[in-house]
Amino acid sequence: MNLRLTSSTEPQCITGQTLSRTELQALCAAGHPVLHFEHCVFDGADLSGLALQGAQFIGCSLREVSLERAGLAGTRWLDCRAGQTQFHLADLTDARFHRCDLNNTSWVRSSLASARFAEVKLTGAHFREAETLGLSFHDSLLVGADLRGISFRKQAVEQLDLSDADLAGCDFRDAVFEGGSLRDAHLKNARFDGADLRSVDLGGLRIAQLAQSFKGAILSADQAAMLISELGIRVA
Repeated sequence: MNLRLTSSTEPQCITGQTLSRTELQALCAAGHPVLHFEHCVFDGADLSGLALQGAQFIGCSLREVSLERAGLAGTRWLDCRAGQTQFHLADLTDARFHRCDLNNTSWVRSSLASARFAEVKLTGAHFREAETLGLSFHDSLLVGADLRGISFRKQAVEQLDLSDADLAGCDFRDAVFEGGSLRDAHLKNARFDGADLRSVDLGGLRIAQLAQSFKGAILSADQAAMLISELGIRVA
């Protein structure tokens, strides 16, 4: 496929194309200030190491793509499908993901400083050893995700489904939960001092977990009654 390259001083807009690594390399080499991809397909491509800073992806398919070590700082992703894509060691500083399917993706050791995920599906995603200063999630599915060690301190935790997620070592101190779920989450060494948990689903959590992690957290009367009932104690 032949791509028509515009002047390097103008944004390059590509719509409805299936793109290979070679074609992307040509686009990057042309030196466009912004690459804009709309309804393009990259499925299965090896895009590792490419410099795509500031690129925009709208309605694109990137299933099982390798973006290992790619330069993705400042990128924007809207309505994309990228299940099982690898972001190992990629630079995603200040990236934005909105309404994307990112299930079973891997972000191991990536840079996610000031990145934002909103209305995304991240079921089974792995964030082990990622750089996450300023990272935020909003109204998203993180069921079974590996979020070990991430700090949510003083954040508004808005409608996050963290059911069965691995939250070991996470810092939720002084966070305010607005809905969402911690049902059956793994909370070893997580901290919730001062966290407001009154609107979150705590089903399936064990008293031992709560005693270890929830000291100083704020619960509702209904939540407290539910937890006591799990011990077989009736409150009259």
